[in-house]
Amino acid sequence: MKLMRHAIKISTLSILLSAAFGFSALHAAPVAADTSKDSKDSKDQKPSKQARQATQNYKRYSIEQFMATTSINGASFSKDEKQILFNSNESGIFNAYTIAVQGGKPVALTKSSTDSTYAISYFYTDNRILFTRDKGGDENNHVYVRELDGSEKDLTPGDKLKAEFAGWINDGSGFYLVSNERDPKYFDMYKYDAKTYARTLIYKSETGMNPDSISDDGKWIALGKTNTTSDSDIYLYNTVTRETKLITPHQGAAGHYIANFDPTSQRLFYASNAGGEFTSIRTYDLTSGITKEHEKADWDITGTSFSQDGRFRISVVNQDGSTVIRVVEGAAEKPVALPKLPGGEMRGTTFSASGNLMAFYVNGDRSPNNLYVHDFKTKQTRQLTQSLNKEINPDDLVEAEVVRFTSFDGTVIPSIFYKPKGASANAKVPAIVYVHGGPGGQTRRGYSSQIQYLVNHGYAVLGINNRGSSGYGKSFNTADDRKHGREPLWDCVEAKTYLASLGYIDPARIGIMGGSYGGYMTLAALAFRPEAFKVGVDIFGVSNWLRTLESIPPYWEEQRKALYDEIGDPVKDKDFLIATSPLFHANEIRKPLMVIQGANDPRVLKAESDEIVDAVKKNKVPVEYVVFADEGHGFSKKKNQAESSEKILQFLDKYLMPVGGTTSK
Repeated sequence: MKLMRHAIKISTLSILLSAAFGFSALHAAPVAADTSKDSKDSKDQKPSKQARQATQNYKRYSIEQFMATTSINGASFSKDEKQILFNSNESGIFNAYTIAVQGGKPVALTKSSTDSTYAISYFYTDNRILFTRDKGGDENNHVYVRELDGSEKDLTPGDKLKAEFAGWINDGSGFYLVSNERDPKYFDMYKYDAKTYARTLIYKSETGMNPDSISDDGKWIALGKTNTTSDSDIYLYNTVTRETKLITPHQGAAGHYIANFDPTSQRLFYASNAGGEFTSIRTYDLTSGITKEHEKADWDITGTSFSQDGRFRISVVNQDGSTVIRVVEGAAEKPVALPKLPGGEMRGTTFSASGNLMAFYVNGDRSPNNLYVHDFKTKQTRQLTQSLNKEINPDDLVEAEVVRFTSFDGTVIPSIFYKPKGASANAKVPAIVYVHGGPGGQTRRGYSSQIQYLVNHGYAVLGINNRGSSGYGKSFNTADDRKHGREPLWDCVEAKTYLASLGYIDPARIGIMGGSYGGYMTLAALAFRPEAFKVGVDIFGVSNWLRTLESIPPYWEEQRKALYDEIGDPVKDKDFLIATSPLFHANEIRKPLMVIQGANDPRVLKAESDEIVDAVKKNKVPVEYVVFADEGHGFSKKKNQAESSEKILQFLDKYLMPVGGTTSK
């Protein structure tokens, strides 16, 4: 089986270029997009009357106060169901913690001060834990066990390998890991004994198919095969006969994403958008080979999973940028009434072995993740954490709103908008068009320290879901293929017209900012539409597609064709890639630029940022460059998050904020 995973794997390009700051809430989501749903909203939607009522009395907070907020995620119940394992950056860097179900102070189980550490799961039979960490953000994760005496053992030793947890044997006698130690290009699956840690190779990958989930009886392994960024297949490997079978033959582009085998090892659950715009949950009968649609919604159902005892099935719906959790019980799949709590969305549900307890998170625009536990017997729900810094009044933060505007060609662009308090026609504010990673990512509702910090200091932020974003149907998701640096960028430029129409945005003071692919869009905007934005903030963005496509990590080798299909082939499409790479047009960049980079980034190499900075400096325009020696593609350490956010605000205050409006002091 697979450990509780509530989201199907995102598209290849989203995986490659989706990360942003570790504390950002710009979530990448699987599959996606169409404009048919949005066409009925063809008129530009402006924030509601309620959202327009600016509040003048509010407090501004320092970056130190924002960083005093704790980020937490993950959940696993101990064998006796008295403790919950989770991840927290309370110490300034992520480590594994445990907290009593009855409440109390969290206790750190790992105490790394250099490398972020993430808990995977308690062992089923005792209080040992599995966890994972890399070195300085290089993404070469290893899987470790923390023994009962507190000592740590690397279960996947070696250099330049990447390993991932793949699930428990249902009785807890063992677990599965995948690793590319044999061949850097491919992931093999190993079965580990939970007592001795002796391992057995059970699937050897030699054809580019990735082992993803294994049935509880150990007979079947589900394999994922990426064809293009919008097309994928699922194969089944029989561990007894060693035969492999394609179970998702189809015509045209369609995404198929492995979810989980059912607890009886009779069916494989997966998500697919074959024959439609949105992903639905489907089943494949392992005996008869019959495929059926099992669950659908008017949006993407991004994943489904089972509780350990098989009693509950959980699904996650990506509903217009918000997360909706569905839980059903038993063979009849009776809907389970879930606790309704104010202040945000339920996320990350995890059940105890008995099924009597459910851990989950509540996350809102003005409130970061807080861990809760619900007792189905007593019907009581208990909040276990208080993550927001007590010095910050959530009433001083802003609630986001889903808005839509019509782009240059009539395409409707959904976005997440944050309006600063106090903004009015008589007190116009500057704005940032914030572009998510991906390109197949999605800006979604949820808490973001980075965004709230900017909004709290007077900047409106529009988290744009330009064409190519996920979550709005297959057609919308593929509308950017081979068009990067063009139509998706023009959506961002068109966002300026929308912002100016609101009446309280200064149209002369609009900047663009983004991480990863969003960083590329920032550079593209300054190079290809140099008149459009006042400033740009590029966070480890691609400047040279030729280098990025030629230097992808070896473990994405089987996805190379998909990347070339989406972006371009470095050999066949060299001229096109030069035309769409900002580095080769850096002489056109005339507006102030900030570039932020992790030195250990394996996806967008530091050379990308080095070269664009050097090239733009020749234009005699302001360029600020910040490099973190201990980070990769996404910043996980509080000190680096604080420094980067503070420097971004200082940069914006200097070049974007109206004279006399500086807020960063």
